[in-house]
Amino acid sequence: MEIITGVERRRNWRPEDKLRILAELDEPGVKFVDVARRNEVSRGLLWQWRDAQRRGTLVAEEATFVAVRVVPELPVAASPAEPVAASSAADAAIERDDRIEILLPDGTALRVPETVGTAALRRVLSALRG
Repeated sequence: MEIITGVERRRNWRPEDKLRILAELDEPGVKFVDVARRNEVSRGLLWQWRDAQRRGTLVAEEATFVAVRVVPELPVAASPAEPVAASSAADAAIERDDRIEILLPDGTALRVPETVGTAALRRVLSALRG
């Protein structure tokens, strides 16, 4: 009997790991069930991954580069309703300096802190691309 005391979660497999496991299936003399047991994956999940690979939805992520254009920063204009104190203007300038602004071809602007993780930025950009 197995007692589970915490919240059981599904494992999140990276595409590279899925493809590595699927590559084992292509070796001569390898049995499907052995690969599944060795990697602690259900056979049904292996079939799903193999199907996704054949359809082209499971591929290794490749690093891509995009064109970057550096533009001079525009002066910040205070709205007439809210006068900006000198200290808050300095704070705003400091805050602006540690952010990255990404302008997509469709005009969408994305501002993120420069400390944003690569994985988080990749998820946001994929969501914006559709």
